[in-house]
Amino acid sequence: MKNKKRKTKRKPMARGDTQGSVGFFLTQDAYDIICSQGYTRLDRNPEIMTGCRKIAELISSMTIYLMNNTDSGDERIVNALSRQVDITPNSYMTRKTWMDAIVMNLLLYGHGNSVVVPLTQDGMLGDMVPISPSQVSFLPDSYKYSIYIGGIKYDPENVLHFVLNPDPDRPWKGMGITTAIKDVANNLKQAAATEKAFMESKWRPSVIVKVDGMIEEFSSPKGRHRLVEEYLATHETGEPWLIPAEQFAVEQVKPLTLEDLAIKDTVELDKRTVAAILGVPAFVLGIGSYDAQEWDNFINSTIRPIAQGIEQELTRKLLVSPQWYWKFNIASLYSYDLKATAEVYSGLYVRGIVDGNEVRDKLSMGPRKGLEGLVILENFVPLDKIGDQLKLKQEGGDKNGQDTDADEKQSI
Repeated sequence: MKNKKRKTKRKPMARGDTQGSVGFFLTQDAYDIICSQGYTRLDRNPEIMTGCRKIAELISSMTIYLMNNTDSGDERIVNALSRQVDITPNSYMTRKTWMDAIVMNLLLYGHGNSVVVPLTQDGMLGDMVPISPSQVSFLPDSYKYSIYIGGIKYDPENVLHFVLNPDPDRPWKGMGITTAIKDVANNLKQAAATEKAFMESKWRPSVIVKVDGMIEEFSSPKGRHRLVEEYLATHETGEPWLIPAEQFAVEQVKPLTLEDLAIKDTVELDKRTVAAILGVPAFVLGIGSYDAQEWDNFINSTIRPIAQGIEQELTRKLLVSPQWYWKFNIASLYSYDLKATAEVYSGLYVRGIVDGNEVRDKLSMGPRKGLEGLVILENFVPLDKIGDQLKLKQEGGDKNGQDTDADEKQSI
């Protein structure tokens, strides 16, 4: 029988067994700082979760319009179907929660795929149920595919299948952002673990006490501990130390910081990488300051494409009329302040493009009677009376006994 070699477990070296600067790297504290353990899902990473949540919150906050394409332009339709999708898509949640779940499945949980089953009752659209990604699987069949939900086969035409970042081999299936962002998430996790262990480490003294090492009392750990308790330990915060001048010299030292370990720069770089992959501004993740132009670019380059994908799937599966389509109110997300909004719509009002109540609506004010019509110019003549302005002034001048010629000079 062959003698088997005995495996011996290596015990961690005690702190007191090492000497010199290399001793720290052989301790358990150093291992905790340098090596993080376990696997963390992407939805447990704060930076990734923050970016995805911001995208989901913005998309779910937009109103969904049912539009009708006409020869004179696109008009909004308000009916039972528009109310069902925009206000009550599901009996057990609000529309914002419903859309939030769809987008989060699209970005994170479903790896680029989000499936919703629309239920019907008596030919009418009822609840639209978001399906958990763990219950969904896709079975390809040449260029076609089937969707299995809880083991039950569904035709893709009968469910809403939202896709993000299409797979090059199977364009009907999404890939999401998980592959691109996985390594960055691991780096951020490692940096967080290093920072936590570093801040909790006992190897960061705020002061160093220089003592006479030749004194026999300092030659053993027990003796040093006794002197610390005798001279340096305090019972109240801020209580001064009383030490022998001949034996002690207290010096303040600058402890090792995260900047010395280059953790701060690495974390900032990784956060910018996460922001770039998700398509969100860096200030959303705490890097830099708010920039209105960058925000509007984020709405155009990230929010709009995702919203358009949702619009097109809703239009393709829920509508029969070729003139109807769904549209998010993307304009509500741009960086407008109240003053700029008031100036723009006031200018449109005096040019007869919008009526007074439309202006009040943009300023979150209720409608008022008498402001429904379109007006134009400084005297706010109704738009359909603009051609009669001179005539009106002449009639007014004759009736009141005023000089008509003088009125004509004042008119435009």
